[in-house]
Amino acid sequence: MLLRFCIAASLAVFALGLTPLAAVAGNYTAQIENDRIANTDRHYTTGMRLNWVSDQATDSPLWAKNLLDRIYPLADLRAGRVGLALGHNVFTPENTATTALVTDDRPYAGWLYGGISAHAETTRTIAGRTLDTLDTVELNIGVVGPMALAEEVQNGFHELINVRRANGWRNQLRNEPAVMLIAERRWRPDPLNIGSVAADIIPHMGVSLGNVMTLANAGATVRIGQDLDVDFGPPHVRPTLSGLAAVAGGTDFAWYLFAGAEGRYVAHNIFLDGNTFANSHSVDRIPLVADVQLGAAIVVNDIRLAFTHVFRTREFEGQRRADRYGAISLSARF
Repeated sequence: MLLRFCIAASLAVFALGLTPLAAVAGNYTAQIENDRIANTDRHYTTGMRLNWVSDQATDSPLWAKNLLDRIYPLADLRAGRVGLALGHNVFTPENTATTALVTDDRPYAGWLYGGISAHAETTRTIAGRTLDTLDTVELNIGVVGPMALAEEVQNGFHELINVRRANGWRNQLRNEPAVMLIAERRWRPDPLNIGSVAADIIPHMGVSLGNVMTLANAGATVRIGQDLDVDFGPPHVRPTLSGLAAVAGGTDFAWYLFAGAEGRYVAHNIFLDGNTFANSHSVDRIPLVADVQLGAAIVVNDIRLAFTHVFRTREFEGQRRADRYGAISLSARF
């Protein structure tokens, strides 16, 4: 009963915003992350996410802002944007041909969730230069285990593209309600003009809490391009360093190349540590993990297309190789 409630809650979190969205301007984003894009097939294999983020002055849905503002006291979230999301992640070991348990590799796992978020942007002047600050708080609620339907999603897609099935899904993590609360702050200073282009650096730091992941993270993204105030960098599926899934209104054309790095101290990761409330397969987690990403983004008439290549260090003891995957996001503001 509790697991069915969590699935319903994850879908309802997104669905509750659909009725007012028809009449509310905002930003709509579709994201896909997949190791096939980077020509690999292991570990974090797929992430999919649909987002809606309101415009800055929009007050609906106010219930989400009020809830997250009570959790996060460092900024006035009720004065900012609100977001809704529906996401799905899939994890597998490197050897997916065998039906046997691969004891020295990460568990099979899936995560289906819905999310609400609030984003407060503030601008201040320091020594004659402006500094934009973005505070983000996100609450994700869902389920890990067979009820997340990761086996059906992965093997269904593999059949579609004529790739062999993953055969070890009977060894996946057990069903478990899954919650993750994310809080993060980003700083965007005035860009440095270099001829006809500009460059900036956006540092960030944050924490995540919950039985899905508990971690602290810090990093920065360097960009070079034109009209860099169009966003705070492209969005990605957490825990990868992520910008806001929104584009500044009235943008006819902007572009940038970017490179980013983030370090994380991971105190808990259910996809490595195994189930919280039941016996399951697990591996020995490496606490310190780093991501490096390279990519490009272009914005034309309030539509943003971004491509990212992500390199991730080893996450568990005995992992043979570091991982990499590709990410594509498409955002449109209406």
